[in-house]
Amino acid sequence: MTEPKLVDSKPVAVELEPGTYHWCACGRSAKHPFCDGSHAGTGIVPVAFTIEGAKKTVHLCACKKSGNKPFCDGSHARS
Repeated sequence: MTEPKLVDSKPVAVELEPGTYHWCACGRSAKHPFCDGSHAGTGIVPVAFTIEGAKKTVHLCACKKSGNKPFCDGSHARS
């Protein structure tokens, strides 16, 4: 698998507490937008990111085309 699986054509808004998270980059996770290990054998690895400070809402990429992974950069609208 060299190309990630499209999960949705719009971002996923999630409210996150401070901490480290792993965003699913392959699109196979049953816990999308977070990694559940389904990428094993695909050659695609999850992207770790950290939320610092207070709880915040972030928009995570679901189309897997963002240039600012794991965050949405609007690439879904240009596809």
